[in-house]
Amino acid sequence: MKIGFFDSGIGGITVLNESLKILPNEEYIYYADSINAPYGTKPKELVKEYIFDVVNFLISKGIDVLVIACNTATSIAVKELREKYDFPIIGMEPAVKYAIEKNKEKRVLVTATELTLKEEKYQNLVRKVDANSRVDSLALSRLVEYAENYIFERKIVVPYLKEKLKPYDLSTYSSIVLGCTHFPFYKKYFNEILPSHIEVMDGNIGTVKHLKNILEKADYSSSSNNGKVTFYYSGKEDNSILRKYLEMI
Repeated sequence: MKIGFFDSGIGGITVLNESLKILPNEEYIYYADSINAPYGTKPKELVKEYIFDVVNFLISKGIDVLVIACNTATSIAVKELREKYDFPIIGMEPAVKYAIEKNKEKRVLVTATELTLKEEKYQNLVRKVDANSRVDSLALSRLVEYAENYIFERKIVVPYLKEKLKPYDLSTYSSIVLGCTHFPFYKKYFNEILPSHIEVMDGNIGTVKHLKNILEKADYSSSSNNGKVTFYYSGKEDNSILRKYLEMI
């Protein structure tokens, strides 16, 4: 069985990394659409075109199930993808519900791309779980650009995060949700600058557990490929890029 992963770029590698731990024997095909990254600052209809082009490419490679390892792509296209294709499609969702349920009193700050935060899917999620209006949202789109350009230097990333977080009284928050799959690359910097009582969380493990449950319910047999990954970077196969980014997680 082949599991297809795709993201606007390399962010979904953080999800793939969890899948390799939980489902180590499967065969994976990953497509990083980095030539069109970032998705989160572009017009919605243009991004949809990119998404369907990528999915059609992965279908041509014989995938049996698809993981949209991108919050932005999930928010704007997962419904249409599921209507068009008959194989299982798993999307990403910010861990807002989990964050709210874990602490019933303090606030939750959701970080994501501008497009994810504007989309109806995200707004509906917040309305559904945030009865007491405890969720705030913050766009951190520059982190996508940093990750795509392999910028991980503390002297660049930390000042940016501090500047963006400056308007918030962090003593009132229990958690920060990383609602973009690029952001976990910078989790160590979030943990460094945030007060110790704030938990930094993402939806990666939950997404992979959902994938595992779907495979078990569908009675897919393990392909015993020992975690073989074929990595496409803007259409060109290049596993050296995958290895480089896995080292940064």
